[in-house]
Amino acid sequence: MKRNKITKNISVRALRTRQGNGVDVFSFFIRGADITRVAEISRISRDDSDALKGFQRKEIQNHVKSIVEYLDRGNVLFPNAIILALSSEVRFTQSRGPTPEGVAQIAQIGTLSIPIREEGRRVAWIVDGQQRSLALSRTKNADISVPVVAFISGDIDTQREQFVLVNKARPLPVRLINELLPEIGAQLPRDLGIRKIPSELCNLLNRDPKSPFFGLIRRLSQADSKSAIVIDTALIKVMTNSIKNPLGALALYKLAEDGQVDIDGMYRTMFVFWDAVKSAFPEAWGKPPTKSRLMHSAGIQAMGVLMDRIMTRLHGHQDPRHEITHSLHRIRQYCHWTDGHWDGLGLKWNEVQNVPKHVRGLSDLLVRLDFTLSQKAA
Repeated sequence: MKRNKITKNISVRALRTRQGNGVDVFSFFIRGADITRVAEISRISRDDSDALKGFQRKEIQNHVKSIVEYLDRGNVLFPNAIILALSSEVRFTQSRGPTPEGVAQIAQIGTLSIPIREEGRRVAWIVDGQQRSLALSRTKNADISVPVVAFISGDIDTQREQFVLVNKARPLPVRLINELLPEIGAQLPRDLGIRKIPSELCNLLNRDPKSPFFGLIRRLSQADSKSAIVIDTALIKVMTNSIKNPLGALALYKLAEDGQVDIDGMYRTMFVFWDAVKSAFPEAWGKPPTKSRLMHSAGIQAMGVLMDRIMTRLHGHQDPRHEITHSLHRIRQYCHWTDGHWDGLGLKWNEVQNVPKHVRGLSDLLVRLDFTLSQKAA
């Protein structure tokens, strides 16, 4: 490995092969301390126009500290590869000379030159191994060499795609993967594809100024927003269950006439129901979960179950908003989102928690009330 002080780059011996649609992929070793000199950590966030930027979660300090402590021991084994995305500015020069007989012709050996730039202008991005890379930049064992696998791509969409696919089976935060999925245009595995739709709907509900959830949904990229009080996982769970359930309100839009998912139909369903909820319970809407269990994960999930029952019953109705409003007003006096005691649950309003027993009990109670009172009104 060679550092060129004049041209400010790092040169390493590397193997090059090609994958996918002619994408150059490299394998090489580099000093661990040099990774953060050539590569950026693209943190997930949103800009002023609410567009998603980056894909990496925040630094996990305890995790990084434990890796540093291990590396500081000195002679340690650290064979875990870092995955980088490289811009086309890197240069690979293939070595000359004959290839030994019998060697598989699947890769070429040569020299890879990576420019060193200041932060914000670097030519590489860490796709996998953020915590390890930070630890390697802080350890006293600065000369330890680590394996790297890198591919050419300055395209943020490809980087996000690889980040999600590489980390799918690892304990990455579910919220991080969920928020990244709508930004990935490539074909996804079936399990991730199913999760993409609710996350897209979540974005739409959070961005539409007319939406009852406008600015209220707390996504990982907006963790510091004080107005975002509804955690996205609760709402995504509601929509996922509704899509998977054959009798769910959103399942009706899974296969439109052209064979595609009708996102607009799903959005209209979510909009009209939850807008009616907002109107039916104005004293409970928009408050922090500590002051309103309607905005709590348990309340959101329970009302999601009620949504499936009411909206499926009203499918094709000429004025669903009118009927939803009547249904919600019938159960209103029995609901205790901000004070009182839930009859039938044996719980005070603020004792309802996001645990299966409470969510299931509250869901069953709301559905039972809706059925009984709708029968009396018929």
